[in-house]
Amino acid sequence: MTSTEPRVMLCNCEKTMRLDPARIAGIDAGTPIHTQLCRAQLDAFEKALATGEPLLVGCTQEAPLFEDVAEERGAEQHISFFNIRERAGWCDTGTDPHPKISALLAEALLPSDPAALRSIESDGVCLVYGAGQQALDAALALDGRLSVSLLLSDASDILLPGVLPVPVHLGRIRSVAGSLGNFSVTVDGYAQMLPSSRGAPAFSLARDGAKAGCSLILDLSGGTPLVTGPDKRDGYYRIDPKDPAAVARALFDMADMVGTFEKPQYVTYDASICAHGRSGKTGCSNCLDACPAGAIASAGNEIVVDAGICGGCGSCAAHCPTGAVSYQYPNRATHVRRLQALLGTYREAGGRDPVLLVHDGDHGQDLINALARFGKGLPGNVLPVNVHAVTLFGHDAMLAAVLAGARGMVFLCPPSKSDELDALRMEIELSEALLAGMGYAAGDLFQIAVESDPDALASRLKPARGALPKESGIFAPVGSKRDVARSAISRLLAQAPATADIIALPATAPYGRIEIDAKGCTLCLACVSSCPVNALSDNPDKPQVSLTEAACVQCGLCAATCPESVITLEPRYNAAPAAMRPVVLHEEEPATCTSCGKPFGTKSSIARIREKLSGKHWMFQREDQIALIEMCDDCRISAQWEMEDTPLRGGARPRIVTTDDYLLPDGDALTADDFLKKN
Repeated sequence: MTSTEPRVMLCNCEKTMRLDPARIAGIDAGTPIHTQLCRAQLDAFEKALATGEPLLVGCTQEAPLFEDVAEERGAEQHISFFNIRERAGWCDTGTDPHPKISALLAEALLPSDPAALRSIESDGVCLVYGAGQQALDAALALDGRLSVSLLLSDASDILLPGVLPVPVHLGRIRSVAGSLGNFSVTVDGYAQMLPSSRGAPAFSLARDGAKAGCSLILDLSGGTPLVTGPDKRDGYYRIDPKDPAAVARALFDMADMVGTFEKPQYVTYDASICAHGRSGKTGCSNCLDACPAGAIASAGNEIVVDAGICGGCGSCAAHCPTGAVSYQYPNRATHVRRLQALLGTYREAGGRDPVLLVHDGDHGQDLINALARFGKGLPGNVLPVNVHAVTLFGHDAMLAAVLAGARGMVFLCPPSKSDELDALRMEIELSEALLAGMGYAAGDLFQIAVESDPDALASRLKPARGALPKESGIFAPVGSKRDVARSAISRLLAQAPATADIIALPATAPYGRIEIDAKGCTLCLACVSSCPVNALSDNPDKPQVSLTEAACVQCGLCAATCPESVITLEPRYNAAPAAMRPVVLHEEEPATCTSCGKPFGTKSSIARIREKLSGKHWMFQREDQIALIEMCDDCRISAQWEMEDTPLRGGARPRIVTTDDYLLPDGDALTADDFLKKN
């Protein structure tokens, strides 16, 4: 063990787990297994602190206790925790927990790059919005901890106190933008309460379009949410006014929302490879369609991600065809390596038929705890994968997991987020199509479980049956999203039951080719200039357009830009080596100038122009005028100059007037009349 690796401390929780250190990969066979590390054997933890080594403790329930002890002892080393009890150790008596514990330990020991953090400043300015006495009571309860303003949607049923510490207004919120620390609110029917109000509140003259800023919003209106994805918008609390307990929890939580907060930068954006738009045309809109929080907006050819609104669901990154939007919590490489470490260690420790249970840290962990405490626990072959959001999985990670040996993947989602799964479903559909095209049995390999019942979840945790990769494979997840996906696909193809080069894919797939109707194509090359990933290319020596199929992301910008509307998209995966090289889609012989011989267009285009203009347009009536169509730009101008009726030449040049024109033969000056007669 090197000095950078943590010391692993395990406990069998008063012998409720069967732990044999000799059968757990990643630790020495002589590693002690404690029975009550958090109580009777706490001195063992204190002795480990004294060494200064980083520690990894196999217990999360008592993590607060261990952290308090470390703080009291002034320990400065890094201490982390991982859960082996509910996730592995508390299992059916006939289950061997050691392969799974080995896998969980390998995952915990895996180094990762932390996501960047952004600071959020909240000055405590809070807007309470609601009706009647309840809204007033909530505003008064928050006053003193926050700087509160009350906006009443209905001012009836209010008893004003003798001392009113919060300003009261009347109005209806038209719109809300921003997030914690930076909300912007627009109000219609805005009016200030008159201090002379007696009995019912009286208000000044109302006006529309009033604007104000605040750091927090408590919405007790009970109406339509003021923002997209209200449960994801930091600083926005939308509470059912009929639920007193929920109102009380919100007041308690909001009271501390003052100061500086840190939030992960969940995604990064690379505009250089974004396929959203070109020249005013819209192509890919996957991220905008997938975002449930409204954190992504179109900005012409690019998109803008509001990091303050982003809740980190990852749907945008999972469904982005190019990887322009990339998830960072964790990043792609760490995410794939984590799956490989879990599955690879489990297999090497003797585990069979692994099923990945992908879950979040709240809803998913609660169901796992319920299964462990009141049931038989997770089956021994089910490896839990705790992520910030299950929707961060794209087809690249799914295929990497299958290659690493997964025999099933269950994405556990809370019912409250059942309307946010469209992107995940499309990524599963794509993965299934790719695997089925290789001859693998992928029909029941991926499942989305929208469950709140632990028993119902347990019934779905079964490995898929049928043809699956016989040999597990690990690869370095380097490069872009498409690089990682292609690496996994190529290794899956190497042992696939069927070896077809072309795999048909769903319409939403980010792989495929384009087809050009040669009869209508003029080779204007607008498609080439619009392609955001350089999949289309031209030839400087002749009229030609080529496609590198492996680079095509099926964004549709070429079809949207084509003035002749002759481009169609064909989603498919081409595993042949030719997909990596440019293939000519359409080409023609160049038209050469009849005067100088220089190529200046395509023969078919010039022929169509001649057919449409000859004798039908006033500028192309005579043979010499029609001949201009088959000339290059320079020769066309020269030929027009030589025409008798050309407008380019103009009239005859006037004679230059000299001094002699103003004098008589004897040298006297001409009169005005004589000058005019002479000239």
